Amino acid sequence: MTERKPPGVDFESWADKQIRDAEARGEFERLPGAGRPLPRDVEATYDELWWVKRKMAREGFSVLPPALALRKEAEDALQAALAAPSERIVRKILAEINDRIREMMFKPPPGPPLGKKPYDVEDVVRQWRERRAAAGGADGPGGSDA
Repeated sequence: MTERKPPGVDFESWADKQIRDAEARGEFERLPGAGRPLPRDVEATYDELWWVKRKMAREGFSVLPPALALRKEAEDALQAALAAPSERIVRKILAEINDRIREMMFKPPPGPPLGKKPYDVEDVVRQWRERRAAAGGADGPGGSDA
């Protein structure tokens, strides 16, 4: 369908001719979203990469460098550990995130430094116990399922 621009022909007139020919063949009919305005974020200023960001969000991609993504995961893991229903799960969550933190500490990827160290599991378990006791859900001195 696409042919090369003939030598000596002005590019603008050649492109206009290609568009007119495609319209005559009906290639622009029944396109997705035809007749509707492009969706726009009302509060956002113009961003020339809006379509890339929308596609990445739709596909679930992250644009964070690996170290920053792991920082976010570590913060989320700490919150999940503090809200966990049992001490065993607290320890499991922290063991998994600590392994990932140690791995990145010893084999750093390109980008900003991680700036995190592994969590002190016993300290987080102590915090978890204190929160649980304050909320009235303590199992008693030996009641954790470690």
